[in-house]
Amino acid sequence: MSALLPVLSTRITSVAEAVFGTPYDPELRPSTKPQFGHYQTNLALRIGNALGKPPREVAARLVEALQLDDLCEPPSIAGPGFINLTLLPQTLAKAVNEPETFSSNGQRVVVDYSQPNVAKQMHVGHLRSTVIGDALCNVLTFAGYDVIRQNHVGDWGTQYGMMIEQLLAEGLAAESLDLEGLQHLYERSRKHFDADGNFADQARLRVVVLQSGDPETRAIWQHMVDVSLDEFDKVYALLGTGLQRTDVVGESAYNDDLPQVVKELDEQGLLTESDGALCAFLPGFQGRDGSPLPVIVRKSDGGFGYSATDLAAVRHRVNTLHADRIVYVVDHRQALHFDMIFTLARTAGWLDVPAEHVSFGTVLGPNGKPFKTREGGTVKLVELLDSAVKRAEAVDRAETARAVGIGAVKYADLSSDRGNDYVFDLDRMVAMTGNTGPYLQYAHARLTRLLSKAEASTEVTVLADPAEQRLALLLTGFKATVEQVADTLQPHRLCTYLYDVASALSVFYEQCPVLSSEGATRASRIALCTATRKVLQDGLGLLGIEAPDAM
Repeated sequence: MSALLPVLSTRITSVAEAVFGTPYDPELRPSTKPQFGHYQTNLALRIGNALGKPPREVAARLVEALQLDDLCEPPSIAGPGFINLTLLPQTLAKAVNEPETFSSNGQRVVVDYSQPNVAKQMHVGHLRSTVIGDALCNVLTFAGYDVIRQNHVGDWGTQYGMMIEQLLAEGLAAESLDLEGLQHLYERSRKHFDADGNFADQARLRVVVLQSGDPETRAIWQHMVDVSLDEFDKVYALLGTGLQRTDVVGESAYNDDLPQVVKELDEQGLLTESDGALCAFLPGFQGRDGSPLPVIVRKSDGGFGYSATDLAAVRHRVNTLHADRIVYVVDHRQALHFDMIFTLARTAGWLDVPAEHVSFGTVLGPNGKPFKTREGGTVKLVELLDSAVKRAEAVDRAETARAVGIGAVKYADLSSDRGNDYVFDLDRMVAMTGNTGPYLQYAHARLTRLLSKAEASTEVTVLADPAEQRLALLLTGFKATVEQVADTLQPHRLCTYLYDVASALSVFYEQCPVLSSEGATRASRIALCTATRKVLQDGLGLLGIEAPDAM
């Protein structure tokens, strides 16, 4: 069956055009109270305001002309002119029995997310990019996109020149260092770089040597990459993300394209030399003091920074991967950077498809400040996830603790508007009540247990109780919610929807006995439970959260 909202909207729009000459969008919204039906529109108020007519008079004319008897009870008018629509039980039943499905939309989307840095352990700051990016990839795939995941690992640039130079100065063998050892090496090299101008110059030259392909330098660098990726894979496995080693396309992958980036920008007259560096100065981008802000494409020492790499990545994603849409899941601090990169790429003629920066806020500790260890350092992601699993063991059986703990962390991240900061509170995250991952997982497990005691039934036929109707109505909104998330790239909208479904399910349990009911009512309620279980399972899966059958 066609989606209820589009069908209702189309019919109301046609009537508005026939009666008043303009195809107004009814902007149907779910009613806030049962006495106002299932949907409500303020269309009459908007038309009345535009034409200078009394809204209730406009509403009466619209209601008189509407032909909705095959879908709804007779429309009613409330207040100053709101039109209320109540769907027929058989309309709801059919919509639940024949849920809409997605087909390919022929669009390819490249999603850039996670982006840890080589030689550093993943920390809580990488949690949001990985969890949000993974959920968006799942949703976009489900919605019919051909999704290409890209893990733009930081493996190129000044810090690797510093580390290699420090390693050589200390006479260390690269093979002797694991990821923790590499991180300590980075910390030493950073201090050395900041304190010693000669070392800093040598480190910068080492970057140029690295980018030029020197065998010894490349071999040391490759060991750093291999050790790091092995550790990243362990974190991804624990987190249950869809990222694979084949999705890793680090900054280094674009090295050979960087001279061409410079050449083409220079030929178009987009580069200016500034203190030996080649920069693009774009109209409208200024610092706080009013001075022009540059995009530094090639540094004064001949090396390339991440702006050049990002420009090369844009070219690759458009020309080679043939993206119809590009999504970057990177924290809000990079907003200006991406605005400038996208503007320069469009000016150069390299970017002719939508490119979206999916920004997100900061993970905060209980004190409301950025989440840190007691010593003030960054929190390692693997340790944080292990803590979540251990905390879940206190509230659930051991065999599902991993699913519950990891799911709790993911849901807490995804359920808040990604633009906001949020407080990392494990006790709240693993709670079995409220808008939490475990609450939704338990709703799924409870349905699984109930359905294991019932005969199979897939046909909803009786929706006499308002609690049944409310649950059925919510189930019909799953496809529209997924479409909305695919369009807006805001996964919290799916979380809110699933929480509404689980809450309606709880009311349904209280008011509508399932196994103790009889005949057609029992069969219909079992079918409604089956449909609800599928929506919860599919929805949690899109968020990257397991749906255990028992808790």
